[in-house]
Amino acid sequence: MLDAVDEKARSLRISRNRLIIQALEREVDARGWSPGFFAALQRLDPDTLETFRNSMSVVRRSRRSKRPVEL
Repeated sequence: MLDAVDEKARSLRISRNRLIIQALEREVDARGWSPGFFAALQRLDPDTLETFRNSMSVVRRSRRSKRPVEL
């Protein structure tokens, strides 16, 4: 999959990241969020909210800076 993405990015003379961002922007613009999506997220029970916060804490601690991949 990444080989195909890299090939497409090279053909467009843009970075892989730029290609991915453009694809995501098209997808997000193509359809809006369903009604009530964000409201439902705000109604999380305290246990679920605490679990989510703990998982995000693990994600943040696990992040590492990575060098960009050469195309």
